[in-house]
Amino acid sequence: MAAGNDHQDIKREKILEASHQRFLHYGYSKTTMNEIAGDLSMSKALLYYYFPDKSQLYIAVMRKLANDYLKVLEDHLDTFKNLKEAFVFQINIHHDFIVRNYNFFDFFRLNEQNLPDTIWEIVGQVHSAELTLLSKAVKTEVERGSIKPVENPDELVDLLLDALHGIRVGAVSQKKTNFPRKEHLDEIHDKKLLLIDIFIKGLMY
Repeated sequence: MAAGNDHQDIKREKILEASHQRFLHYGYSKTTMNEIAGDLSMSKALLYYYFPDKSQLYIAVMRKLANDYLKVLEDHLDTFKNLKEAFVFQINIHHDFIVRNYNFFDFFRLNEQNLPDTIWEIVGQVHSAELTLLSKAVKTEVERGSIKPVENPDELVDLLLDALHGIRVGAVSQKKTNFPRKEHLDEIHDKKLLLIDIFIKGLMY
């Protein structure tokens, strides 16, 4: 029985990898279950056995990508020399993740006003992990005496993450789009780094 489960897990991982490549190159809207099945030399019926429809397959791929992203954050939790390094790391890793998977997120562009609850749960998990990473960095720097005492580090970092999100919203609203175009990502990234610099200087003695 265990061997059978292992085989199913391997098959499922192969489906997720092939689907990610399809979504990455062609986007959600231009990818079909038939094409994914063809990439895997798998019958469409077998693909539907693992994933009943394309949206559920997409969500499963997104959860895998999010878990990989969360693993990177977790691995770096206690590795930063100072606060700026921690915040710049978070901004850079998030920027690189969006750039690398940009076409994958066309699902967001198509459904931004009506995303499934499961998607928001995954987004919430990522936000929580980023909050943990940066709050820990703030607390560490307070303990070192490198920055001023902070009464509520979690609330402070949550506010900062909202402000960073606001940069994206402001940037795309000026361009009359909901989801940033790829050519706007570097501009958003630079503005986030500038805000972080101002924020950290405000915490210094």
